[in-house]
Amino acid sequence: MSVTLARVEPSIAGVGDYIELMKPRVMSLVVFTALVGLVVAPGHVHPVIGFAALLCIAVGAGAAGALNMWYDADIDARMARTAGRPIPRGRVTPGEAAGFGMTLAVFSVVALGLLVNWIAAALLAFTICFYVVIYTIWLKRSTPQNIVIGGAAGALPPIIGWAAATGSIAIEPVVLFLIIFFWTPPHFWALSLYRTEDYIRAGVPMLPVVAGAAETRRQILFYTLLLAPLGATPWFLGYASPLYGMVALAAGAVMIALALRVCAERQGHAASKQMFAFSILYLFLLFAMLLVDRMSGGLGGQLLGHFAV
Repeated sequence: MSVTLARVEPSIAGVGDYIELMKPRVMSLVVFTALVGLVVAPGHVHPVIGFAALLCIAVGAGAAGALNMWYDADIDARMARTAGRPIPRGRVTPGEAAGFGMTLAVFSVVALGLLVNWIAAALLAFTICFYVVIYTIWLKRSTPQNIVIGGAAGALPPIIGWAAATGSIAIEPVVLFLIIFFWTPPHFWALSLYRTEDYIRAGVPMLPVVAGAAETRRQILFYTLLLAPLGATPWFLGYASPLYGMVALAAGAVMIALALRVCAERQGHAASKQMFAFSILYLFLLFAMLLVDRMSGGLGGQLLGHFAV
């Protein structure tokens, strides 16, 4: 009787490969928006608790990124933008990515519950599940509305941050959720306009692939027209200073102007690339101003009031 021993090859993945699996650029946006939700919440959060909450949220975002790369490895390999990711390059096996992502997911949720509170932990668990199951596994390959519906996952971090600070949910973080939710379609559709061939090769039904460039441009304008006034809503509702309102309205006007340029564009993708780049700055400006507003105690509004007098 012969016995065959299976040989286990050592992993060639390095620390950098696992960091890349966690989508660090996406993670940084998640942490930043969660930080704003945490800081603008009423009351005071002990710095250690705040740091623990943000660390857990970051790890949870990394878990979602790793699980997304695990499931989308076949798509990533066919797209120029993603072909260099660890799994298509053969640096990380799908099993390693799945195990890594699941470990991070369980750790982040349990740690957030034990160290901070279980409401924030439940929201983090829901966010990870929504991104992986609803967006990655279901919506991304089945509907051109994948970004619209799936964008809810990326919009939840401010609510998680708020819940970490207060143990509850209120209208303020819901407004922040809506800003990111309506920001997501024009942001990603601007990218998809000049990456359409990538999505065609991968078989992903992004809006330009299914409905064409003209309809995508109209949808970008539609969502931008909704986003611009929504961005100023924290000021309208009295949650932010007039200085925030001025920045939000000015940035919103630029977004609308860029969306109109995208609609008018018939050759090339210069306007689409500009809108994609500025949309990142737009979201950063709004959330950074909320952070400055809170940390300065509304100083922006006081200064504007002083000059008005």
